[in-house]
Amino acid sequence: MNEDHPMDDSAIASPEDWVRLASNDGYTFLVKRRVADMSGTIKNSLDTSGGFAEAGTRTYRSQERGIILQKMIEYMAFKAHYSNVGPKEEIPIHELMERMPPEVVLELLVAADYQEM
Repeated sequence: MNEDHPMDDSAIASPEDWVRLASNDGYTFLVKRRVADMSGTIKNSLDTSGGFAEAGTRTYRSQERGIILQKMIEYMAFKAHYSNVGPKEEIPIHELMERMPPEVVLELLVAADYQEM
């Protein structure tokens, strides 16, 4: 950090705040750790106390195709965004469901189950 240009520490994102999620067909997504932690499987794999290689590289390699991983990330972001909503507030799940192509829904459900979402 340069003394001439002090920066607010909150404006600097730490590399630990981001993780990579890689599909089995070569697509890679950079996502906030808070979003990735919406999956129990991904969260456990990236936990440094678990001893998994993914924790060291901050990269989780999924067995899913890119389109499935992308839709899982959309859901995890949606879940993270609405995680603190009160019981009386309405969650617009229909907005998320409108973006799910019918031809991938079954594959997405199986993947979501494995990912503990």
